[in-house]
Amino acid sequence: MNLLDNRSFLVVGDSAGVGRATVESLLKRGAMVYGISRSGMGQHDSDLFSHLSFDVTNNDTSDLEAFMPEQLTGLIYCPGSITLKPFVRLTPDDFLSDFNINLLGAVRMIQAALPALKKGKPASIVLFSTVASQVGMNFHASISAAKSAVEGLGVSLAAEFAGLDIRVNVIAPSITQTPLAGQLLSTEEKVKASANRHPLKRIGQPSDMAALAAFLLSPESAWITGQVISVDGGLSSLKPL
Repeated sequence: MNLLDNRSFLVVGDSAGVGRATVESLLKRGAMVYGISRSGMGQHDSDLFSHLSFDVTNNDTSDLEAFMPEQLTGLIYCPGSITLKPFVRLTPDDFLSDFNINLLGAVRMIQAALPALKKGKPASIVLFSTVASQVGMNFHASISAAKSAVEGLGVSLAAEFAGLDIRVNVIAPSITQTPLAGQLLSTEEKVKASANRHPLKRIGQPSDMAALAAFLLSPESAWITGQVISVDGGLSSLKPL
């Protein structure tokens, strides 16, 4: 029997990139998956999959609450943004937009899903940060600030939810081949230059993140909580000679 058989997961940002790869990984392992994204592009040909079109910046979560199953074993929040500008060109609205998508969107989803997660415990929540929260990078002030808040949220909730038997962990990737990073990886030259900045000499793939996400959502990681885990080809910790 698969460890995820008959378990239910909410994947927010299921239409592309890491979210879509995570959905596919969970479905292959026999899980029931409830997907959410702004578009209807997250559809999968599986009786184990349901989809809701929903904008995570929307404060009215009534549609979301109606969509939610009675019990959830896990939640993964994948939506993000990449606002790269010199600091002098960043506006307060840039910071607020990144904060709303990355942090407040996660807050809305977790609060809406918490009753179902409590009923489905032991449960797991996975959030996403960025390597730029730990490694200083030019032009990343806005997104780094928002994702650093996500890390703080994740660690704080891990402590608060431990007594509820709900684990919370954060994945901090480097640049990954997703639609979100499309402009940064739009040519072979850009891809090669980005790859060469990483000790492993390649950029990330959605499957790299989805593999860890599926593990953190599963009973196999039952004693892991409150962690910010780097999946970045060694960028955050290695300096090859």
